[in-house]
Amino acid sequence: MYFCYILYSKNLDKFYVGHSSESLQERLRKHLSDHKGFTSKTKDWKVVYFETLVSKSSAYKREREIKAWKSKSRIQKLVHTTKIEHPDL
Repeated sequence: MYFCYILYSKNLDKFYVGHSSESLQERLRKHLSDHKGFTSKTKDWKVVYFETLVSKSSAYKREREIKAWKSKSRIQKLVHTTKIEHPDL
C-alpha cells in the first residue's frame, strides 16, 4: 500500500506534498524528527489529506500532479472537501 499525502504547518502557513510506502504515522514522525529539508523548518506539521494507491509509481505520479498545480487555493480546496477518516491520525 502506498500513500500520497499532504501536510500542513500553521506556523509557516504552507503545505507539503509527498508520497510513501510507510504508514502515515511513521512518515509524519520522520518529518517531525531532526533532519535537513523543507519540513525541518517547524515541528507543527499535521496530515491534512491522503490518498491510498496501489503502486509506488501511481503514488509518485499523484504527488507530481498535485505539485504541478502550483496553487495553494487548489490544494486547500482538495483538503477542505475531503474529510480524513483514519483512526491513527
